Amino acid sequence: MNFRSLAFLFLSFAAYAEQFTLFDVTFTYTKADADNSTPSKSHYYVKGAALNPNRPRDWTSPIDYRNGTVHIRAEVLEKPAGSEPTTWTLCYIPNQGKGNNYGCTGTGLYTEKGVYELDVPMTSWWENDSIVWTEGIKQMDLVIKDNSGGKGHAHKREDSEKFFPTKMRITMVQVSKGSKYDPSLLPSR
Repeated sequence: MNFRSLAFLFLSFAAYAEQFTLFDVTFTYTKADADNSTPSKSHYYVKGAALNPNRPRDWTSPIDYRNGTVHIRAEVLEKPAGSEPTTWTLCYIPNQGKGNNYGCTGTGLYTEKGVYELDVPMTSWWENDSIVWTEGIKQMDLVIKDNSGGKGHAHKREDSEKFFPTKMRITMVQVSKGSKYDPSLLPSR
């Protein structure tokens, strides 16, 4: 093996070690799903096998994901006509919390089918310091909302037909501090 091959292998490993896919889920979500989700309405729960089983327990060391970014990719596959502004709040549910015991970021607003991507600093979103990052994440709660703010759960709207049914593919990729998101490592389907 020559130097270039060794360098490529090292860089490939380094890139892999600097980001990981927390989850990549595709799902259809109806008004009945939102009304009947438990313990909370309008929630889609990502847990068990749907969450990357190889995610680190400690998000601070040896690789610092806690102070990195999260790359959020929301692919809207189906959405009711009418261009109603919609968003998904993405909540990290930790193995151990403090204060509020969870924290949330989001997809940003969208109005049509398509792919929406953004990079969000892990220290910028709501209640990100309510998670004990050395103890890891046990699940993610995805909450469909309108554009009215935190309490705008779509299932409560009188015009809920503007939100349901919908089909989504949501992917969250955790990127370590000082690294950049590498789209070539996005899981393919």
